[in-house]
Amino acid sequence: MSAEARDWLERIRGLDLPPRIRVMNVCGGHERSISMAGLRSALPGNIELIPGPGCPVCVCPEEDIYQAIQLALNEDITLVAFGDMLRVPVNVPKAQARSLVEAQAAGADIRPVASPTEAVAIARAQPDRPVVFFAAGFETTTAPVAAMLAEGVPDNLSVLLSARKTWPAVAMLLDSEAPGFDALIAPGHVSTIMGPEEWAFVVERHGIPAAVAGFSPESLLAATWSVLRQHIEGRRFLDNCYTGVARPGGNPAAQRQLDAVLDVVDANWRGVGVIPDSGYELNTSYAKHNARLRYPSYEDASRKRAGEMPPGCDCARVVLGKIYPNECRLYGKACTPRNPVGPCMVSDEGACRIWWVSGVREAKPSAA
Repeated sequence: MSAEARDWLERIRGLDLPPRIRVMNVCGGHERSISMAGLRSALPGNIELIPGPGCPVCVCPEEDIYQAIQLALNEDITLVAFGDMLRVPVNVPKAQARSLVEAQAAGADIRPVASPTEAVAIARAQPDRPVVFFAAGFETTTAPVAAMLAEGVPDNLSVLLSARKTWPAVAMLLDSEAPGFDALIAPGHVSTIMGPEEWAFVVERHGIPAAVAGFSPESLLAATWSVLRQHIEGRRFLDNCYTGVARPGGNPAAQRQLDAVLDVVDANWRGVGVIPDSGYELNTSYAKHNARLRYPSYEDASRKRAGEMPPGCDCARVVLGKIYPNECRLYGKACTPRNPVGPCMVSDEGACRIWWVSGVREAKPSAA
């Protein structure tokens, strides 16, 4: 741990802390940094760091993954997707492909990509073959997808978009009767695109301390100290502890491309349900690149339900910060990174996988 991180830690230890305070971190990247740096064990025990809903793979609705699987199996196309999406399971009989990687094993042409530019390169390399880009993500990854379309893509490339806005999920939690946290650490990368002020509603509407953090232990500890001090002093404000990257107003160019290419719509979150104005879809100007319009629908209406995690899987409660990952009934038993049952054990930003990789191997009973 750096000298700066140790200094922030000592400042936190010097605070007159309440017996219990719950601090939610929204971003899966934050959770990974917290776990890998061992910040939970370093902080005073009355500070609870709660993983939040910031894993786009985890909340990608089952019907979208099912649609991608069926497109790849039934249409003569190449389907590309971000690597994490390939192993996310859906609820189907054992004889059917339950993930994109199983569909790939069954003969579908499915390829992982790391960026939209790779999807464009694949489409240009085979101009006579349709390519569908299954693009799931939050604003940080959705902005490059919008930029890709705005700059122009080959006619044979279409997008199956499953993109979500981050803040509406937090707003939904805060509007509930029991939010489950006393302070919020807001995501730095999303704030880089949309601007830190997007999180001002946490303070202004709900009176909850909030701070934007980056992904280093120093930034995370600075943000933790800030929200703790706000809570103790009763002085609420939105603090920016990622000033070198997340600047007021965010990235106007990226926002213009999002506005030019996409419409904001109500969207389903896996295990959560429909959250108003929380998703994106291609607008009419880009209809010819919309895979939902370009190909027959393989949607299954029965999959559009709030609790569609696999039987016994508590990923939805983990995503909502209701339980810790190792309080899931399947954690470390039926569900491991080698054989994931729920999406939180698949993604590198899923809290269950992060906890497992950081060495938490024993499950414990849920307190709730």
